Amino acid sequence: MAVKKKKKNVKISSGILHIKTTSNNTHITLTDKQWNKILGWGTGSLWFKGAKKSTPYAAEQLTKSIVQEAKDSMWLQEIWVIARWTWLWRDGTFKWINDIGGVDILWIKEATGIQHGWCKWKRQKRN
Repeated sequence: MAVKKKKKNVKISSGILHIKTTSNNTHITLTDKQWNKILGWGTGSLWFKGAKKSTPYAAEQLTKSIVQEAKDSMWLQEIWVIARWTWLWRDGTFKWINDIGGVDILWIKEATGIQHGWCKWKRQKRN
């Protein structure tokens, strides 16, 4: 039987929202300025299954639930957004943050990695 830790009463006025979307899932994590995790879920926690986990709608709902909980229980007022990977979720995520109100987006950073290595050249024909 696993022992659950009691949640601390954390009050933050500003935080960093990390959004990572892959082809199979979307993960959103809220951290403080020292990058300590405050809240974080994937779309599977909202009962999305299979291909629906990576849809923009799932990202919207996940963003809505995380930002709303942080605003209500932790007094969150402003966030910074760090985004990784695909672009499907962008419009819906920022729309929900604006619709909730009371939370300001200070800046948005794109942190998708650049492919490394060389391009593979065409193989020489054999005679």
